[in-house]
Amino acid sequence: MGKPGNKDRNKNIKKDNKIDKDLVEKSSKLTSKKADTKAEQKANKKAEKQAEKAAKKEKHKKHNKKKNNSLKWDKLDNTAQLFPVIAREGMSNVYRVSVLLKEEIDGETLQTALEKVLPHFDIFTMTLKSGLFWHYFEENESELPKIKEENDYPCMFINPHANNNYHFRMSYYKNRINLEVFHALTDGNGAINFLKEITYQYIRLKHPEITGKVRNSLSSETSLNAEDSYINNYKKKEKKTYKTKRSVILKGEKLTANQLAVTHGMMSIQEIKATAKSYGVTINQYLVGVYTWAIYKSYLKGLPSKHPVVTAVPVNLRPYFESETNKNFFVVVSAIFEPTKSEYTFEEVLSIVAESLREQVTKENLEKLFSYNVSNEMNYLLRAVPLFLKNIAIRQVYNASAKANTTTVTNLGIIKTSDPYSEYIERFHAILAMSKGQNMKMTVISYEDTLTLTFSASVIVENIQKIFFRKLTEDGIGVTIETNGVYYE
Repeated sequence: MGKPGNKDRNKNIKKDNKIDKDLVEKSSKLTSKKADTKAEQKANKKAEKQAEKAAKKEKHKKHNKKKNNSLKWDKLDNTAQLFPVIAREGMSNVYRVSVLLKEEIDGETLQTALEKVLPHFDIFTMTLKSGLFWHYFEENESELPKIKEENDYPCMFINPHANNNYHFRMSYYKNRINLEVFHALTDGNGAINFLKEITYQYIRLKHPEITGKVRNSLSSETSLNAEDSYINNYKKKEKKTYKTKRSVILKGEKLTANQLAVTHGMMSIQEIKATAKSYGVTINQYLVGVYTWAIYKSYLKGLPSKHPVVTAVPVNLRPYFESETNKNFFVVVSAIFEPTKSEYTFEEVLSIVAESLREQVTKENLEKLFSYNVSNEMNYLLRAVPLFLKNIAIRQVYNASAKANTTTVTNLGIIKTSDPYSEYIERFHAILAMSKGQNMKMTVISYEDTLTLTFSASVIVENIQKIFFRKLTEDGIGVTIETNGVYYE
């Protein structure tokens, strides 16, 4: 806009003069009146305060109403839509992330920490509902269940009706805090985000002496973003069909219902990094290669097989697409080893596995994978199909493809914590539940100089783990092993 002209300026001057004149007249009238009595002044002040209080109350009421209206429901992300359909007892689709502190856990303080942090994480406050066409999330206003000392096996089915309609569960044991999450809420990265903030809050409550060093609020590094990054990064691609081939299925003596054998292996990141580098591969490629080798030598006895050993490897998409979402945002690629020859060396197996992963883990291919999945969600004809028919179709597709994977290896990467909290934290680990066709899985998670890998299994095939750890040791990696003792009961 330009400067006002002379006419506009003259109008403003005249207007100001008129206002000044009115004020002078009003002022003279007021001074001519008798002063109010002290009682009247007191009454006026009281009335003003009451009016101000009522206005604040009304404003607060409107704010709460607006807040409640803004967070009543939410869509499930593209990946999450699978889990409500296939989850049941024995196939819970629940995973666990745990943090180990350098001190015993106080359950009551942990409960307080959860109650303070939870309202900031919308995803974890949701409960699952079924609509006419889709499952959806609705805000859960139920009271939080009490955190208890651990007395069950990990990753058991979360019955929402017995859990006040929440889809996560917390427990503790000695110096360990456990967070178990139904996969429809978020993936491991979103769960770690939540667990870290609960841990920070717990440490602040237990150690008030550090409050002068840190703010009593969420860490600035914590994202509360809850976008559907699948939709936001979706690009229409050509239709592609995926052919699945039955893979090697690890069979053995079944453990009792809900029982899970857990084995942790802790090692130096520097040692495993140097070993992987000596083979010309990444740490993840090396670990998947050693695992494949252990299955080949132990389960297949080093013989050819008409079925391939296929390891599902979830890939965190956030770094590739600059996302900070707390919802699921990953795709799964497959490391495939087909033992057609009479004999393979470890170097040959590792080379095949590493190349298989290298070809698939590119931004272009990852985009193709999730865009293909999202395209079905974007199809207007499919969107109009009633939920019960969608569920039937999803279950059939899942059952048909479930036996295409032998196992899963998920790497949650390097976990970083802020000072001064780091001095109270020892390490992290994660555990996966079993799924159809997969009776053993492995997770990898790193903190400071310690990499912790964890096997979970529902059948007795411990020789695979023995060969796995023996190979690491042969390669110069020192390993400390812990188990929950199931294999030795």
